[in-house]
Amino acid sequence: MADLLSEPPVFSGNFAFFFDLDGTLADIKPHPDQVFVPPDVLKRLARLAEMNDGAVALISGRSMAELDKLARPYRFPLAGVHGAERRDINGQTHRVTLPEEIVQPLEQALKTGMAALKGAELETKGMAFALHYRQAPEHEEAIFALARKMVENWGQLAMQPGKCVIELKPSGINKGAAIDAFLQESPFKGRKPIFIGDDLTDEHGFEVVNAKAGISVKVGAGTTHAQWRLGCVNDVHQWLKRITDHQEQEKKALTNRRDGYESLSRSI
Repeated sequence: MADLLSEPPVFSGNFAFFFDLDGTLADIKPHPDQVFVPPDVLKRLARLAEMNDGAVALISGRSMAELDKLARPYRFPLAGVHGAERRDINGQTHRVTLPEEIVQPLEQALKTGMAALKGAELETKGMAFALHYRQAPEHEEAIFALARKMVENWGQLAMQPGKCVIELKPSGINKGAAIDAFLQESPFKGRKPIFIGDDLTDEHGFEVVNAKAGISVKVGAGTTHAQWRLGCVNDVHQWLKRITDHQEQEKKALTNRRDGYESLSRSI
């Protein structure tokens, strides 16, 4: 889509909300352990979930354990590791893993390849591996070459570039597939999806949401399949405030109308 995208308005309707975390709900930090979601933002997410029968999920490259830690004290439906692991509204977990026989040799090959790249970091997620180079951008080309070699050696892998990171994950796993899986289940089923994300890893999600006549929102600059754009994380927070305030006003107006009808019925 063209780069001249406008800020999304406050929509009315029956929605399912999907949020990326890093770069969307939380500012990106030099190290992933420094990232946090402001408490007032978490409170608004919980309120949004309450008003929409629980149809709010976090969709991230992080593990579900990390997402739960960042979302405390709240517990949302989650898709972690780009959808390789997913927890539905009932707490049931769905996982896609790499074949056990390739995990150890793959990890060893990655450790060997990364050892010479000072400042780069290998993150092991069990069913996926993340090759970070935020602290060593000079190694970007070498990191890409290493990742491509791993995909060539093991056909079960897929390579997913992100912001200063390349993920190696099971083939066929992406955020779009995770959103689609949620939309087959209650309480997301039958609702129009809204997905907000900032990275290349979110583009699959935008494509799925667009195909379902939903609302896709890109955070930050760059070419995207999204229909709308928000400039930064703070803009996401402000939009979240507007949408929750709008829904609360709609709910209050509906309650007042219902009370008025009931009062009129009693008087008649």
